[in-house]
Amino acid sequence: MNDNDKHGLHKLSTATLVIAALGVVFGDIGTSPIYTLKECFSPHSPHHIVATHANILGVVSLVLWALILLVCVKYLVFVLRADNKGEGGVLSLMALASHGMTETSKRRAVVVLLGLFGAALLFGDGIITPAISVLSAVEGLKDGGLLGATPADAIEAAAWEHHMQWLIMGITIVILIVLFSVQFLGTAKVGRFFGPITGLWFVSLGVLGLFQLLNGPEIFAAINPWYGWHFLMTSGHAGFVILGSVFLAVTGGEALYADMGHFGAGPIRRGWFSLVFPALGLNYLGQGALLLHRPELANAPFFQMAPGWATLPLVLLATAATVIASQALITGTYSLTLSAVQLGYLPRLSIRHTSEHARGQIYIPMVNWLLMLACLALVFAFRTSSNLAAAYGVAVTMTMLITTVLFYFTARHLWKWSVLKTLPLCVLFGLVELAFLSANLVKFFDGGWFPLAVGAVIFTLMTTWAMGRRLVRASMERSAISQEMLIESLSRSKIVTVPGSAIFMTSTSGRSPVALLHSLKHYQAIHQRVIFMTLVTEDEPWVLPSRRVQVEQLGEGFWRVTGRYGFMQKPNVPRLLRQCSNYGLDVEPEKATFFLGREIIIPSKAPGMARWREHLFSFASKLAQQPATYFQIPVGRVIELGQQVEI
Repeated sequence: MNDNDKHGLHKLSTATLVIAALGVVFGDIGTSPIYTLKECFSPHSPHHIVATHANILGVVSLVLWALILLVCVKYLVFVLRADNKGEGGVLSLMALASHGMTETSKRRAVVVLLGLFGAALLFGDGIITPAISVLSAVEGLKDGGLLGATPADAIEAAAWEHHMQWLIMGITIVILIVLFSVQFLGTAKVGRFFGPITGLWFVSLGVLGLFQLLNGPEIFAAINPWYGWHFLMTSGHAGFVILGSVFLAVTGGEALYADMGHFGAGPIRRGWFSLVFPALGLNYLGQGALLLHRPELANAPFFQMAPGWATLPLVLLATAATVIASQALITGTYSLTLSAVQLGYLPRLSIRHTSEHARGQIYIPMVNWLLMLACLALVFAFRTSSNLAAAYGVAVTMTMLITTVLFYFTARHLWKWSVLKTLPLCVLFGLVELAFLSANLVKFFDGGWFPLAVGAVIFTLMTTWAMGRRLVRASMERSAISQEMLIESLSRSKIVTVPGSAIFMTSTSGRSPVALLHSLKHYQAIHQRVIFMTLVTEDEPWVLPSRRVQVEQLGEGFWRVTGRYGFMQKPNVPRLLRQCSNYGLDVEPEKATFFLGREIIIPSKAPGMARWREHLFSFASKLAQQPATYFQIPVGRVIELGQQVEI
């Protein structure tokens, strides 16, 4: 990562950024046409309605206006304004919403818990998206008739369907394994040609839709929102439930905000309004036009839009587009994990930066392989995209609703918007999202429980880790003394001084690190130069090099160094020490000795956390990467001193 590049964006033209954004930002929402209307009308879908003239106009109208209200208006016009030093996403918005609130404020506690739960739900989305996207594209081989026609005999047809299902699952599993196996190369290498391919995908969406519109221009009536409203008012419970399938059209909307830091709000808006939204709109209208004249094609309206000779190229292009959408979600999950680690809500994990020049180019092995195993398990468990669609949407809807609430706090308390300006806007978005959430919860027992279960597990882990670290710090501070008192005490003693520099890492600035106290106890000696180093993670994604380091001389031979990083930056202690030379402190990291304290967590009956949380925290602490590796401290220059800590 290049710290001299404030935003990690090179001097690229807007057109280049727009093309690059196509392959990352819009991949998820861009593949929704493959399965959205299919889930609304296909008899194989567990929640579907008959493809009548009125139903088709109503559903297509709902899809178009969901895109307009939630994506065009909410995210593109308003939420993208919540720019946290160039970064977006639910954790960045959480930091903005809690700005100025005291640590003990109940309002801040609510904001933080909402932000953490929204982030936890996105992990569930990161598991489902690759599975449903790739599976739905590969199913195009069967839906487009490329694998042959279904036998007329019922028994043979059942056997053929079973065989096709396993063939499609096998192809999907191979694609997913390959996708996750090449992640170590880095997003820059894996996705070098993603933008142009996704651009071709959106052009194809628009052309297919336009071709069908020539034969059924009456579908343009669906642009009138009255048809969507009339459908909801007259179709009863079935119309309400179908909102869960309609929501599939906007499931990638959150990515537009989450990936803002990679490309900036301007290129994302330009890409959406100039290409993505028109292509999506034309394609949904085109599918509606096809169904108006041939409702029997409701099993796969997307692939049936193409002429016979174009079916195979379309399936291949759709597969490439879904792999790209999966890549975007995987990259987003890495970024989310890095933010959570830096903010202190997850243990330190092995995080590899795969590019020295572009931010966000990271690879997290543990997250990668867990995601892969979870995706493969989903394919085996649900088997078809229609079954998976039942699990899709609940987590994303909740995250969107949480984004609306956090946006309200940001607009009111950070931007000082009036209640009359903020409340009606957020109520409008909230009511729409509540309607979608209610409809998605109907699918809870059909699979909707899965992303909620994943979110609950991740949320429990994050809150347990944050609470556990707070208890550990409190326990250690009770037995610690201030650095000034220690220096004064040492000045009066006749302790042995040895040559060299000793750097003691401490999580609390101003307090004497336990590692130093243990060192004095065992060695009865101290180095000529002692440096107390504290690394602080700010509530902003990026801290400029000019604010990176603060150096104070506490006394003869004693220094205090404070390093500041954003929650999207990984600390680099040697680089930080070299910056200290600008402040009169010259240290060669390769010749210094680093003292690190290692806490051995002992669950106890003392007040703090529930016993099961204490055991979870103890287990998670064993999974954490070694501090020396995480902080990139030179190998062979580290001495670790352990201490048992009861919580």
